[in-house]
Amino acid sequence: MGKLTGKVAIVTASSYGIGLSIAERLAEDGAKVMISSRKQQNVDKALQTLKNKGLTVSGVVCHVAKKEHRQKLIEQTVNEYGGIDLLVSNAAVNPIFGPMLNSTEDAWDKIFEVNVKSTFFLIKEIVPYMEKRGGGSMVIVSSASGYIPIVGSKFTGAYSTSKTALFGMAKAVARQLARMNIRVNCIAPGLIKTKFSEILAEHEGEEIIKVMPLKRFGEPSECAGIVSFLLSADASYITGETVGVTGGISSRL
Repeated sequence: MGKLTGKVAIVTASSYGIGLSIAERLAEDGAKVMISSRKQQNVDKALQTLKNKGLTVSGVVCHVAKKEHRQKLIEQTVNEYGGIDLLVSNAAVNPIFGPMLNSTEDAWDKIFEVNVKSTFFLIKEIVPYMEKRGGGSMVIVSSASGYIPIVGSKFTGAYSTSKTALFGMAKAVARQLARMNIRVNCIAPGLIKTKFSEILAEHEGEEIIKVMPLKRFGEPSECAGIVSFLLSADASYITGETVGVTGGISSRL
């Protein structure tokens, strides 16, 4: 039996990269996992990959910024698996690149709508289902850029600012949910080999690696184990915390 056997998990933005690796690890550890993506073809491809490994997974199209999509995600999970015990909020966008003061109002609104607002309301909407199960556990996927914005990079400071907000959200909501036996934690991945970091790796990868103690980019799978731990009973006395997965790069505000 795995440490998550009998648990039902939702992982958003889980058709590739860090999200897919997390979904795979949770399923390997015994959870029944509902994956999601904004595109049906991405959901189908990820499901085929995971089911070919004999894992118990299902999937649904979900744009987390749309309330009706979040409701469908929750309803389908409950209908298929009977409840919800675990949540990994991984969805994020970064529609603009360059110096922070170049950010447009539309880009700023989109970043905060998806990265921050949608995370909060997904948590809020799932809480009643976790209460019915006697508790639960949540992990928010933030970013090491929330601690140290990569100045001058292709990433904008608006994205980094949204990721800083998630640290505070985890601490704030963890206090209220503790009395419901629901834990909330964060991870802050550093430079991980994903499509999201390709632009940064292409332009500044060598310079960044020079200052990294482990001297390499991380793999998506190296984020998955810590998420499974934080969701499991092994982390039963941990809530409101953020764990850096950074290869040794500083992770303090």
